[in-house]
Amino acid sequence: MKKTPTFIFFLSAMFLHVALCKAQVNLTLRQTIDSALRRNLQLKRSQVNQKIASAVVLQSRYNLLPTLTANPQLSFNWGRTLDVSTYNYVNQRVFLTNGTLGSQVTLFQGGVLRNQILQNKILLEAENSALKRNEYELTIAAMTAFFQILASEELLNAAREQVRLAKLNVEKMQRNFDLGNKTSTDIAQIRAQQANTESDQASIENQLEVSILNLRQLINIDEDTLILKKPDVNKIKDLWMHMDTSELIDKSIKLNPSIQEANYQKRAAYVGVQVAKSSYYPTLILYGQVGTNYSNARTLTSGYRIVGFDTIGITATSNEPVLSPSLIPVTKKYRLTNQLKDNFYQAAGLTLQIPIVNHFTARINVKKAQLAYYDAVLANEIVVSNFKKVFKQALADLKSARKKLAAAVANVTESKQVLFASDKRYQIGLLNALDYETAVSNFNRAQFQEIQARYDLIFKQKLIEFYIGEQLDF
Repeated sequence: MKKTPTFIFFLSAMFLHVALCKAQVNLTLRQTIDSALRRNLQLKRSQVNQKIASAVVLQSRYNLLPTLTANPQLSFNWGRTLDVSTYNYVNQRVFLTNGTLGSQVTLFQGGVLRNQILQNKILLEAENSALKRNEYELTIAAMTAFFQILASEELLNAAREQVRLAKLNVEKMQRNFDLGNKTSTDIAQIRAQQANTESDQASIENQLEVSILNLRQLINIDEDTLILKKPDVNKIKDLWMHMDTSELIDKSIKLNPSIQEANYQKRAAYVGVQVAKSSYYPTLILYGQVGTNYSNARTLTSGYRIVGFDTIGITATSNEPVLSPSLIPVTKKYRLTNQLKDNFYQAAGLTLQIPIVNHFTARINVKKAQLAYYDAVLANEIVVSNFKKVFKQALADLKSARKKLAAAVANVTESKQVLFASDKRYQIGLLNALDYETAVSNFNRAQFQEIQARYDLIFKQKLIEFYIGEQLDF
């Protein structure tokens, strides 16, 4: 019985450990991107649009097939009614039924069906490129959030260390103040420095939380803890730096899905002009139809019955009457199956529709299609031009990031030396509190700038590698 609490404690600890493990997600840069591409909800919507475009292509192919339509009809009629089985009017209650089965196929329509298939196939490729574009943009967004989190975490560590040192300085200053070695202004200045470091820490914590929220939304993960693998800066090499700038631009343009999408849109617009021009041509349709009908008012004549004789004339010599029997038909019920069989008919033919005047609709549609193609050409050129600008700017930003990191590293080294000397002078009373706070603030700021410059350089280098199709990993 005494072992029961220990056993319960062991189980509780084990379950707590499992729960904590489940709440942690360890991600490298490649895993972060893959998770975003696999789980992002916006990307799933793009995949739905791709499937819709695929269904449109399938429908345009099916449009080449003949149509088959059945038209059954059933009615009860009272009063004067046209009997469709005899095309005679009757004045009685009639039960009518008829049905047709028709089919038609377009033999010629100016090539519109073939061009629509071609256009929809190109639009499907454009939709595929749109999906790749969304994956492209999502990759950049995930990479941006990834490095923002890493930078914020390192900034937060530096900020916490600065807060810890600021508290130690306040405690040291308080002891000196109690001994009468420092003034109240000195201790107020140090406490202000502590407040500044704590404010920096709060700002960085908020920045980190926002970056984590952004990444969670991108990868659609609700776990409480995201653990990101930090890059090994020494393993990051500029393997592509031997390439010429124009060579890099050409390579990145071929891989950019936005440019591919714009190119497909341009090709689809060109085919759209051919689709519009098809309305200038006549349409030739082959059709066929079978049908039958039934009426309960229709009877079947089985013979005739003599009910008397009618005088139809007299002889010329003897004036004797010439008689003719008066006949009335003998009818019987015309069965449904017999009527449907006897009334069965078939038809086949060709229909030619020749456009002559239609409010100039065809001409206007061709003009609109030509303008749409011209607009697509301009849009393609704009996309290419914008990306060239973005890529060149990225190269310039990378060069600038290298210089900024070198300057930031040098600034940290110099600021650290200045702070070390200032601390010694401050301890022996050769430096006032304001100058000492300035030295501390400069060193803290230099640390932050070095961290930001380092991750900014890594991000910009990885961005260039992504543009030219290199593997994104550490």
